Formats: sequence, C-alpha cells, structure tokens
Amino acid sequence: MRRASEIRAAGTWNAASAVDRVVLDAAERHRRRIALTGERGTAFLLDLPHATALKDGDGLVLEDGAIVRVAGKPEPLIEIAAQSPHEFARLAWHIGNRHVEMQVVGDRLRIRRDHVLEHMLRGLGARVIWIEAPFDPEPGAYVHGHREDHEH
Repeated sequence: MRRASEIRAAGTWNAASAVDRVVLDAAERHRRRIALTGERGTAFLLDLPHATALKDGDGLVLEDGAIVRVAGKPEPLIEIAAQSPHEFARLAWHIGNRHVEMQVVGDRLRIRRDHVLEHMLRGLGARVIWIEAPFDPEPGAYVHGHREDHEH
C-alpha cells in the first residue's frame, strides 16, 4: 500500500494537481496513522510521526510525489456574529469558558450545533445562523499543529 508521510499546507501547493481527495470531518482529520481511500479509489496509508490536525485544503504527499487533497466534510454548525469587536471578544470568551471547539472565520465564530449554547449565545446578543460547512477548530493553546512542523 502506498504511504503518505508528508503534508503540504492548504494554499502552498497546486490543488488542481491532486490525484484524488479524501473527505473527512474534523474528528476524522485528527490522525497519525490510518488507511484511507480517496473518492477516485486511491488507497494509501497515512503515516505521520505524531497525531496531526489536517485542515481542509491540505495535501497528503504520497511516496511517488502524487498528492491527495484533504477536504473537510460539511458538518452541522452554528455561525455566530457579534455587533462589535468588544461583543465578538465577549462571545469568544464565553464559548472558550465552556471548553467548546471553535473556529474563527473572519468576523464570525463557528461551533458545532448545541441548543444549550445557542440559547446562551442568543441571550448574550449574538446573531446565530445554522450552516453546514467544513469545521477547522482552533488548536488548543498547548497543541503544536502541523503548521509549525512543515515550513512553507
């Protein structure tokens, strides 16, 4: 079986050159070693030195130089908007205080759907929108992601 032991960060490689793609949700993209099969049938072993959070758009480099694109599977999320930078920081603090995975997308926050948190956020004045999108949560403060390990 072919092996992939190198990651090219999203935006640092030509995605049009990908030979295949694997579609995985956020939990499935946090891996060290797993057998995967792309949508076009490319079977390979992801074999990394440590568990890594793969991002939507990353490329997995196979032994022969071919690249398989990582695609984030759309997940049911809540997108959160605030009326000011101060309110944005306040909402982010409340979400973080609940130890919930969160993604920052421009001037919006995204979390997995949770009716209790949605109620809390609306009560704090947030605009809350249900969406389906790939989820790339922020790594924890003490986690060293693959971005540091793979120079561009």
